[in-house]
Amino acid sequence: MCRYLLIPFLAVPFAVWGADPLPDRGPLRLNLKRAVEIALSPEGNTYIQLSDENVRQAKSRSAEARSALLPDVEAQASQTTAMKSLAALGLDLATSQTLLQAENGLTGPLADTVEKPLLNAIIKDIPRVVGPFNSVDVRARVTQSVFDFGSLRRYQSSRAALRAARDDRSNTDDSVSSTVAKAYLAALRTDADVEAYQANVALAEAVLKQSQNQKEAGTGTGIEVTRAKVQLSNEKQHLLMVQNERNKAYLQLLRAMGLNLATELELTDKLSYTPVEALNVQQAMGEALKNRPDIKAQAERETAARLSANAVKLERLPSLYVFADYGTTGTNADIVSLLPTRDYGFALRVPIFDGGRRDARRAETASQFRQERVRTNDLHEQIELEIRTALDTLHSAEEQLNVAEEGLTLSDSELTQARRRYSAGFASNLEVTDAQTRLERARDNRIAALFSYNVARIDLGKAMGNVRSMIQ
Repeated sequence: MCRYLLIPFLAVPFAVWGADPLPDRGPLRLNLKRAVEIALSPEGNTYIQLSDENVRQAKSRSAEARSALLPDVEAQASQTTAMKSLAALGLDLATSQTLLQAENGLTGPLADTVEKPLLNAIIKDIPRVVGPFNSVDVRARVTQSVFDFGSLRRYQSSRAALRAARDDRSNTDDSVSSTVAKAYLAALRTDADVEAYQANVALAEAVLKQSQNQKEAGTGTGIEVTRAKVQLSNEKQHLLMVQNERNKAYLQLLRAMGLNLATELELTDKLSYTPVEALNVQQAMGEALKNRPDIKAQAERETAARLSANAVKLERLPSLYVFADYGTTGTNADIVSLLPTRDYGFALRVPIFDGGRRDARRAETASQFRQERVRTNDLHEQIELEIRTALDTLHSAEEQLNVAEEGLTLSDSELTQARRRYSAGFASNLEVTDAQTRLERARDNRIAALFSYNVARIDLGKAMGNVRSMIQ
């Protein structure tokens, strides 16, 4: 019996061993647009998730403020078993006074109709404690605000705060898009650096081989071969450094996107030049004031603060409420014994004096409104600063890129001529090494200029409020 039970367990390892291996999914291929889309998903960047929670909280606060304008309906059912002390209700004193009158003789109408012994017997039978007895009460109550301008203003303020939270959500999208785009560009820069230094290593190997050939041909020296080997060693060292920088840049990109840091990436874009339409400061400011969500959010916050301050002022006005109450009550849960009761009416509340609390709140909300106006003015100045800085940086980076392209072309031509001169025996390989170093610097300058130009382009889009339209 045990042998047959062991057969399936022995067969499992062989089945697993004979099965096809799981396919390797490979690295995640990623372009800039896809990277931003992943970061902006609800499960993406941390700031996106926090911004979504802020919108949900604003919705809840708006619903809470609206509840003051809606009917308040309550239902209650209770059953009570109680014992009451007549002495605690003041009835014991009345009983004692009646007994005293009975002992001293009655006066008034009772003296003619009730005999003294009978009255004494009746009074002595009155208990001092009543109960236990049951009381059942089932009822519903409705209260509705008719005129309460303070609550209405508070609800309007909460709606403005909700719109501000939604605009903040859009602003978070722009901020995250800008952050991810810059992280992606930084990763592209490290890719370009790795490619450049791989080309430098290949060039150094070619120069070393040329030096060895020159030495074997008798037209070169050992110092030239050694110099070429030192140059190759330096280039390999630089290649290891930029490869490490690329790994760091990839991790930063994964962190900005909100992905697992163990994810392997393969970037499909390259650093390139994309022209930007010529703009002046006034045109860029107009686009920013029209498109930027943080401007809209700040305007809504200012509106919310103004309505909140106005709500405190309106609390001085009378407020009108209507109410209705209907239920049944009796001594037990028997439907026959329950009797209907009701009341309804209206209440007019007139605030007179609250110890200065309302005046203090009015001063506080007025100060908050002034703060929001100051923040609005500061935000306009900050946007102008961002636009001017981004335009200047963009123009400077574009000029640097043009110079770097020209320098790269000249450096490549210089190296070609130096190698020809060295092969012809008109120069030593020191001239080749110098030209090689200048070519490497020219490549670095071009990569740096391309990176600066694209970052300035993203900054300008962020300043104008259309950064996502610049991400293709």
